[in-house]
Amino acid sequence: MEEKVYQRGKQSLEFLKEVYLVESASIVGTKEGQGPLSDLFDMIGSDDMFGCDNWEDAESSLQKDAVYTVLRKAAVPPEDIRYLFAGDLLGQSIASSFGLKNYQIPLFGLYGACSTCGESISLGSMAVSAGFADQVVCVTSSHFASAEKEFRFPLGYGNQRPLSASWTVTGSGAFLLSAKKNGADKEGRGGRARAKIAGITTGKIVDFGVKDSMNMGACMAPAAADTIYQNLMDFNRQPNDYDRIITGDLGYVGQTALIDLLKEQGFDISKQHMDCGIEIFDRETQDTHAGGSGCGCAAVTLSAYVLKKVEEGIWKRVLFVPTGALLGKTSYNEGQPVPGIAHGIVLESLMAE
Repeated sequence: MEEKVYQRGKQSLEFLKEVYLVESASIVGTKEGQGPLSDLFDMIGSDDMFGCDNWEDAESSLQKDAVYTVLRKAAVPPEDIRYLFAGDLLGQSIASSFGLKNYQIPLFGLYGACSTCGESISLGSMAVSAGFADQVVCVTSSHFASAEKEFRFPLGYGNQRPLSASWTVTGSGAFLLSAKKNGADKEGRGGRARAKIAGITTGKIVDFGVKDSMNMGACMAPAAADTIYQNLMDFNRQPNDYDRIITGDLGYVGQTALIDLLKEQGFDISKQHMDCGIEIFDRETQDTHAGGSGCGCAAVTLSAYVLKKVEEGIWKRVLFVPTGALLGKTSYNEGQPVPGIAHGIVLESLMAE
């Protein structure tokens, strides 16, 4: 039997049967629509309720619209999708289940906190490369108001936010993965793929004992450092083998910690590093303190900004590493620390092919 994947090192896979990221979609809220990436998003809501009666329904609407948009852009009908890989931040992933139920596509519900975009693309890529699916859609979301309600305080409480706090992005990103480079559906409709998913590095749970749930950057930076280090070791690469090493949600505080932690391991990524939480908001005008976070942060930034650079060949190879803080209301109130996890995706440009 032809080998479909190749295990690299301790935690990585190199896909020998190609997986292509065919199309993507990004739906965001009003604050994100006022930021530096505003011209790149597929849709910006006129208000953050998205025509719904509550924040949770609004987040479900984000996912429904993101999946609709990515399928429309790729000219692929829902019945041609084998699996959905979806997740969010809310209890029992209700944003995904209520938002996607009417598509009637087999669903894997996921939870990786803010790393869910990386987890969903990793599992979707494995399914496609192994021949278990021709096409899958990976989608995730977050909503500022529903996340504050779930993990911190309802907005009406009016609590003050420390400078180390990040701002949960209101947004959803969806990605169509396929075994085909050209023509995504069964009849060959759809354009050329935007990028190749060349490999993945699956993260471990990393716990440095940080208990400050208002400092997500510090909680997640050790996990990001661990995954990036392992990717470089597993693939026998140096930081300059990537045009960008992109984390999801560390913000300004976490970026500093990440670079310092990797320097201790012998790798300097300061020239290659970029963080979605830094890129999505304007620090000077938007008052988001440490930057952006949430499942939607990495997802919409990948869809709207990162993929454009890879598709155009400006970046030939990118390591995309969404980061997640694995906490809940129960664990935090019981005095537990906040462990982190990060999943790495190797994206390569198709311009040279």
